[in-house]
Amino acid sequence: MLLIIFLFLILVVIILFSFPRFSPIPYYPTNKKDMGLIVKCLNLKNNQIIIDLGAGDGVVIFSAAQEAWEKNLNTKFVAIEINIVLIVILYVRRFFHPNKNNIRIIWGDLFKITMKQYNNATIYLYISPWLIDRLIKNLKLEINNFTLVSYMYPIKSLIKKRKTINGHNNIYVYN
Repeated sequence: MLLIIFLFLILVVIILFSFPRFSPIPYYPTNKKDMGLIVKCLNLKNNQIIIDLGAGDGVVIFSAAQEAWEKNLNTKFVAIEINIVLIVILYVRRFFHPNKNNIRIIWGDLFKITMKQYNNATIYLYISPWLIDRLIKNLKLEINNFTLVSYMYPIKSLIKKRKTINGHNNIYVYN
């Protein structure tokens, strides 16, 4: 009986990670070798909002929130994710995080969520390259001013504003 329940749960997880309706962007974890560089590129400071669009399991948000907590910064963090399994993981990780009061988790589609309240935010994304330009168009319509940190994939429409950081994979910073 336990085996049947276990296999059923595995099947549910596979379905949630495999079908575009539940998660239109495949889940690929950030390479932990680049984490220090990514957090450095976020340029943590007081009175800042860091948004992770397509937060996945939250490794970037929680690493950055840890550093902000250690530096006694009042940086706010927002993790936006559509996959319900990853949302559960985010909430569990947030529950045990020392900086949990500054971490907000939003279950939603990053292409449909309203971002108008996040002017002057720093946005981190690691999404499929074929979706980046569509997302950037939406962000430009919603937010007046933002800094963007893109992991692995450059943004063609912002190429003139780009600074490239070489790690295990490239990190692109746009102001």
